[in-house]
Formats: sequence, structure tokens, C-alpha cells
Amino acid sequence: MKKNKIDIALLLLRFAFAFSIAYAHGWGKITGGADKWMKLGSNMAVIGITFAPVFWGFMAAFAEFFGSIMIGLGFFTRLGSFLLAFTMFIAFFMHLHDGDGFGEASHSFDLMCVSIFFLITGAGKFSLDNKIKISKWLQ
Repeated sequence: MKKNKIDIALLLLRFAFAFSIAYAHGWGKITGGADKWMKLGSNMAVIGITFAPVFWGFMAAFAEFFGSIMIGLGFFTRLGSFLLAFTMFIAFFMHLHDGDGFGEASHSFDLMCVSIFFLITGAGKFSLDNKIKISKWLQ
């Protein structure tokens, strides 16, 4: 496959992925305020982190909204991907911990896998990262 086709495919996947996460998951959480963030952050208890649940909840909301936008724009793509992959790992693990089974946990697992994909590949040629020539570790 030609490199240009791969970059176009990365662009389309980034846009679709980012819009879906930011709109369907992130917006309600980032605008939910401290009560919503407290509830989200309390999920960190599944990995033994019980302090500062509002902070962790805000970070999860930040990752789902701003992290996905970063991926969509191709701006600090690997940073946004890392934040989102970690958030989806916690969501996946929480579902399994709560006894939901893989069927319920599979959505967060899929989102984690796509986030890891962008963490590995970066944003591609059609991205702000490529335009402004930031460090390969972040793009």
C-alpha cells in the first residue's frame, strides 16, 4: 500500500475516533463538574488508588474529551493517545472487576486498543504534529 494511502487512512480513523469519543463520552464528563469527576475518579480504587478522586475523575474526563481532540487534530497525538489508553484500561479493568464480563468491557477494550495503535504509529503525514515538526516521541 502506498504511504499516502496509509496517511489518508490514519487521518480518517483519527477524525472518526476523536469525534466519537469527544462527543459520546468526553463532553458529558468534562462538563459534569466535581460530582461527576468524584464518581469517575473513584474507579481508580480498582488499582488501589483511593486518594484525590476528583483529580483522577477530571483527568479521565480530560483524556476522553481533550485527549481525543488531540488525536483527531494530530496534535501531541502520542500524549493524547497515552492518556486515553490509560483511561480506557481503567474502564476495562473496572468493568471486569465489577463482574460485567468481557461483553460489557469490550467497548473500553476496543477504545484502548485504538489508542495504543495511535500511540505506536503516531498521527501520520496529515497532522499538526507533522506540520510543526514536534518531537517524534510526542507526535
